[in-house]
Amino acid sequence: MAEAKKLNNDWDKTFKKSDKIIVQKIKFKNRFGITLVGDLYKPMTIKKEDKLPAIVISGPFGAVKEQASGLYAQALAERGFITLAFDPSFTGESSGTPRHVASPDINTEDFSAAVDFLSIQPQIDSDKIGVLGICGFGGFAINAASIDTRIKATTAITMYDMTRVSAFGYNDSLDENARFEMKTALNKQRTEDYKTGTFAKAPSNPDKLNGDEPQFVKDYWEYYKTKRGYHARSINSNGNWNLTSSLSLINQPILQYVSEIRTPVLLIHGENAHSRYFSEGVYNKLKTGKYPDNKEFLLIKSANHTDLYDNLEKIPFAKLESFYKYNLK
Repeated sequence: MAEAKKLNNDWDKTFKKSDKIIVQKIKFKNRFGITLVGDLYKPMTIKKEDKLPAIVISGPFGAVKEQASGLYAQALAERGFITLAFDPSFTGESSGTPRHVASPDINTEDFSAAVDFLSIQPQIDSDKIGVLGICGFGGFAINAASIDTRIKATTAITMYDMTRVSAFGYNDSLDENARFEMKTALNKQRTEDYKTGTFAKAPSNPDKLNGDEPQFVKDYWEYYKTKRGYHARSINSNGNWNLTSSLSLINQPILQYVSEIRTPVLLIHGENAHSRYFSEGVYNKLKTGKYPDNKEFLLIKSANHTDLYDNLEKIPFAKLESFYKYNLK
């Protein structure tokens, strides 16, 4: 196992450590040569000879493994799985420069690279690996499942399709002319970035709200900018995305082969989430018939988008446990 020797192993998560798990910081490389850093969670009761099912976890978009993905990883490890929460390329403790870049190709590959790593671990059954993505990484997780047949079960929590929202805006409100103007501005920025040797930053969560923001912006702020979910390495807490990352998200739509996924997909979304239409769109693309049990959409009553980041009263961990135990057996 490629254990991270020079990384901080202190507990620096936004949630309390469970006494039912063992956690170890690890690193592995993706096919682009980027070193990814993750936390590997195991049940405290694991035996040396065990071969357990495993789940790869990442997200939300702009978060780090010490936030929601780690919370999910710990909770599922308590329930008998080996789980890996990782920082995507260019973010958190993972490598890649320039920093804070998003890519539909690389971020999909990150999930498969994590499957590579888990597949050769002695206490993991390589035929029983699933993935779980939160928010924007819910979309990348499903995209990974459409290309990586080693992934045997997939869950997307409060999912975003980052390519759809980048190209079409919220609720598909941007037309071709608006998109052209956006691309023109971003490409002008590319020239300026190259001239100055720097990278312009996209807007970030403000330090303070003025009260006029949309409710979902307030929800994000409440999670990322308060002690509830703040983490210094999180882009959404303490940084900015690289502005011109949007160009690849606009031009390379993910989820083109969703209808060809032959393994189970569970979509979980809040009833009141502004992003609910992303999961509804994917659910409609997933096929029934030949594979009648391959899709399910679970709507969480009265939940908004960020409730499913960390609200233990609304996250359906019992459902996640039963889904993965049934499909990773």
